Amino acid sequence: MKKRNTESRSRRKTPAPSDQPVRLLSQENARLKQELRQKTRELAYFISVGKALTSTLELKKMLRVIMGTAQKMVRSESWSLLLSNEMMDEFYFELAKGINPKSMKGKRYKMGEGPVGWVAEKAAPLLITDFSEEKQFQRSEFYPHTKVKSVLSVPIVSKRKVIGVIQMINRADRKPFDEKDLDLLLKLVDQAALAIERSSLYQKMSDLATTDDLTRLYNFRFLDQTLDIEIKRCQRYGSCISLIFLDMDHFKLVNDQYGHLMGSQVLVEVAHILRKSLREVDIIARYGGDEFVVVLPETNVETSSRIAHRVRNAIRTHEFLKREGLSIHLSASFGIAGFPEHAKNKTDLIRLADQAMYKAKVMGRDKIFLA
Repeated sequence: MKKRNTESRSRRKTPAPSDQPVRLLSQENARLKQELRQKTRELAYFISVGKALTSTLELKKMLRVIMGTAQKMVRSESWSLLLSNEMMDEFYFELAKGINPKSMKGKRYKMGEGPVGWVAEKAAPLLITDFSEEKQFQRSEFYPHTKVKSVLSVPIVSKRKVIGVIQMINRADRKPFDEKDLDLLLKLVDQAALAIERSSLYQKMSDLATTDDLTRLYNFRFLDQTLDIEIKRCQRYGSCISLIFLDMDHFKLVNDQYGHLMGSQVLVEVAHILRKSLREVDIIARYGGDEFVVVLPETNVETSSRIAHRVRNAIRTHEFLKREGLSIHLSASFGIAGFPEHAKNKTDLIRLADQAMYKAKVMGRDKIFLA
C-alpha cells in the first residue's frame, strides 16, 4: 500500500511537457518573417528609385522620385527638401509637402540657422524624438504653421560638401521618429546625392555645348538650332522674327592698347548690357570674336530697329573697364534683317543681317542699317 502511494507521488512530481519553447520559436519565426518582409519592401523601394533615377536627368523629376520614396519608407505628416545656393551658404525650399507655401516663399536658412542650418553646418543627421524638450530650435520661424512633435533631418553630401537637406516632421502614426527611420533616410540620401551629381554634370555638359565660355551667352551652335525652330514656327503660324547683328567698333585697339584680358572683360560687359537692354524672350548669342547676334521672336523690322537703337545708346553711354580703373567709351555697328520680310530661309537671314552690319561699318560705324 505504501509502495503505491510512493509511485503516485512520484508521478505527480513529473512536470507536464511545456509548450513555451515552441511558442518562443514561433514568435521568433514570425519576427524574422516580418523583418524579411520589411527588408524586401526596402530593397524594392531602392531598386524602384534606382531605375527611376536612371530614366531621367532632369533634376526636379529626380528629386520628386526621391522624396516620393522617402515618404513611402518613412511616413510623415510633412516633409521638405532644401538645396544650397551657388555660394553654398544658404538653403532654400526646392520641394515640400504638407507645408504652407506662404511660409516657404523666399525663405532661406543660413549655415547654422535652425535645424536645417545645423544639419548643413555639421554635415550630420538630426533626430529629435520629443521636440517639446528641445530648447535649441524652439523659435517659431523654424516651423511656422506646424505643431512639431518630432523631427528627422539628414544632409545630402556630395564631394564632401552639403548640397541639400531632407527634413521630415511628425511621423504619420503619431509615434516619434526612431533610429530605423534615420537609417532608411541615410541610405536614401546617398542615392539623392548621386542623382544631383549626375544632373549637375549633365547640365554643365549641356551648357558647354550651347554656351559661350567667356560671356555665358549662347554660342553659334545654339543660335543655329534656335533659328531653325523659330523659322519653322513663323512658317507654321504666319508670324515673323528679326535678327540683329552687331559688331564692336575699333575693338582691336582695345586689345592692342590694354591687352587681351581687358578685351575679354569688355566683351563680358557688352554681354551684360545686352541682357539688361533686351527682353527675356529675346535670344542673345556670341557669334564669334566681338560679334553678337540677337534673335527677336514675333518682332517685325520696325520694332527691332527701335530695340537696336536702345542697345546702341546703352553701349555708347557705358563706361567700360571702370572697375579696372579705366574709363573707355566704345560704340557698335548694327545690321538688321527680318523673316519673311527680307529673307526666306535661315542662311539668307544671317547673311543679310551681316551685310547690313558691314554697311554700317563702311558708312562710319556707330550706325544701324536695315537689310
